[in-house]
Amino acid sequence: MLAVTILGSGSAGNCALVESPACRVLVDGGLSARQIAVRLGKASIDPRSIDAILVTHEHQDHVGGLDVFCKKFQTRVYCNGPTAAVIRELSRNGCRKEFHIFSTGSEFAVGDLTVQAFPITHDAEDPVGFVLHCGSASIGFCTDLGLATKLVHERLLNAGTVVIETNYDKKLLEEDTRRPWPVKQRIMSRHGHLSNAAAAELLASLTSHGLRRAILGHLSRDCNTPDLALGAVRSRLAVDGVTSADVEVFCASQGEISARFPV
Repeated sequence: MLAVTILGSGSAGNCALVESPACRVLVDGGLSARQIAVRLGKASIDPRSIDAILVTHEHQDHVGGLDVFCKKFQTRVYCNGPTAAVIRELSRNGCRKEFHIFSTGSEFAVGDLTVQAFPITHDAEDPVGFVLHCGSASIGFCTDLGLATKLVHERLLNAGTVVIETNYDKKLLEEDTRRPWPVKQRIMSRHGHLSNAAAAELLASLTSHGLRRAILGHLSRDCNTPDLALGAVRSRLAVDGVTSADVEVFCASQGEISARFPV
């Protein structure tokens, strides 16, 4: 059985724990090393038991805790070559010596997990999404992407649980007075972030292919709210007659760990 716990998700840091019968991995390490350890403790997990960290891309809210965490716990880091090159430039200690390089589009094994890495569109060197498989169970991770491409849809097919970005509400972003228009354009571009509506459309396309749970993440602090994200997704699914009994929808928090969700 697979299980996932979101340790934190948002613009201040992203990190998720995935557990299989023989393996524990983190997807991204964007919280501080101390916070990762503290939140693992809240989930009754010893940080020393983490087998690997899978990195989606090099932005600080996804890798900010890697150096210190890896130095303290000697954790292996899996990322593609372009991402590793950027992290090496910024790295201050030996965490970079533990890199295990995969090719975007490939499959690789971590313990009893099979990991598929697929390309996504975002303003990073070579950003990826992941689908993790163990037996008949699978979970997809797709955050920090500006466009849900056909390939993204294909890779997430048959995943029982999907962790998906719902970064912004379009109206709130357009009305935001703190962001200049070029920044808003970047956020809304194909190399930016997914809106609530775009994420809802992607999830709606997956409901007939085995989707049973959606975990919404990476919400903007200024241009979104959990109520808006949840409302947009649930409303869109309801158009197709999909109820909460068919697909559970949850919203991850920046400040607190989620429940432990079986996949």
